[in-house]
Amino acid sequence: MADTHLSIGMDPVKQFSVFTENRVGRLNDLTALLKANNVHIMALTVLDTTDSAIVRMIVDDPDKARELMISNDFPYTECNVLAVEINDESDLKGVLSALLEAEINVHYIYSFIKRPADRAALAINVEDEDVAAQALNHRGFRVLTQRDISR
Repeated sequence: MADTHLSIGMDPVKQFSVFTENRVGRLNDLTALLKANNVHIMALTVLDTTDSAIVRMIVDDPDKARELMISNDFPYTECNVLAVEINDESDLKGVLSALLEAEINVHYIYSFIKRPADRAALAINVEDEDVAAQALNHRGFRVLTQRDISR
């Protein structure tokens, strides 16, 4: 448990929240830019509002994605999230139970599209990443690092 927890602190999973106009084709522009530059989207969710959208995503090459968004005028913020490996949808209850027992508030959660190891995973934004990672490790869940999701 300690080794996994320490490696998370040194190599956390990066999430980008990209702010874009809510208009036809804008999500396609962003995903096409990343694909053309060999940056793979590993997890994705979109929050839609009337005038704008927030595209939350985890990619396999955060450094290159950051550079591309800056040079192509895609405003964004960046934060760390927990990425938790699961066997299938039945593990969701165990993940949430571990976080509840540790009294960790979950801000939002979404799933990975695909991982290199072909295992399912969840992206979770929580109020205390360190305590959450410890609680999940204690329950036998593997908390991933950025290196684990990179190709």
